[in-house]
Amino acid sequence: MQAARFPYAATIDQFDFTLHPELKRTVMVRFFDSSFVTTAGSLVLIGPSGVGKTHLAIAVGTKMVQLGYSVRFVMAQQVANAVLTAATRADIARLIEPLIHCDLLILDEFGYLSVEPQVGPVLYEIISGRYEKGATLITSNKSLASWGELVGDTALTMAIIDRLLHHGEVFYVRGSSYRLRGKEPVTLNVKGDMLSAAEKL
Repeated sequence: MQAARFPYAATIDQFDFTLHPELKRTVMVRFFDSSFVTTAGSLVLIGPSGVGKTHLAIAVGTKMVQLGYSVRFVMAQQVANAVLTAATRADIARLIEPLIHCDLLILDEFGYLSVEPQVGPVLYEIISGRYEKGATLITSNKSLASWGELVGDTALTMAIIDRLLHHGEVFYVRGSSYRLRGKEPVTLNVKGDMLSAAEKL
């Protein structure tokens, strides 16, 4: 669990499937079975911020740790930042080696920030290195059709998606943010200052 570096604890029982009719618990539990790792499967969860994508990813990862598999949880931007600050190719190799060889890699929040040109090839190297060897789970707020713009290389992006979908599935998670539930809606004025609903009136 320490090696996995989950940001918080989460289980599938804590996920409210009644708020997400597009997700079926009977379907999702397939990814909580050891076959997800042994078949080197892939799972991509796409949806807006706060709908529970990371929660489900951590829940899957926790279950795999309990089953005895090695798991690595890392935010996509952490990988990108590490690539950009790497001084040598050897530094990059040391960065991606544990991400390629763990039983399950969870790449969280891919798409929240565009990646620099030198990051795309490293992402491909990670996904390609894991292809048919280890399970991969990615969460993103961008549809697959938008990934090319994020990476900046359509051909490279197609190669990444092709490997993910060969033995994988994509689920779109809908709904409003858990974090904002029960709170007054907030918008920004032209200066970027937060306005409450009362102030907007």
